[in-house]
Amino acid sequence: MIQQETILNVADNSGARKIQCLRVMRAGNCAYGRIGDVIIGVVKDALPNMQVKKSDVIRAVIVRTRYPERRDSGMTIRFDDNAAVLINADNNPRGTRVFGPVARELRDKNFTKIVSLAPEVL
Repeated sequence: MIQQETILNVADNSGARKIQCLRVMRAGNCAYGRIGDVIIGVVKDALPNMQVKKSDVIRAVIVRTRYPERRDSGMTIRFDDNAAVLINADNNPRGTRVFGPVARELRDKNFTKIVSLAPEVL
């Protein structure tokens, strides 16, 4: 569960290392974000000389959460960290690589480009 002011790792090579969630973009007035939800965030830590700079306001999609996610089959899945991938206005990733595993729920929410770039889909 990702909420306002949560710090997330960035799981792509766009140049950002850590982002802070400013707003969860879900239907209604939901305070928590889950895997596959789009968030608005600010870059807190970035690599030098990259396309994303510190204090940039960006859009990202949540790909991993520490909070267990329950699937329809009854299985739960949980990751070691909270992570997101930066996206542009067309919901395509800003980076060219995705690091670490991502959840299968991204495929259901039409983030197929991120799923295809990921080394492992759980």
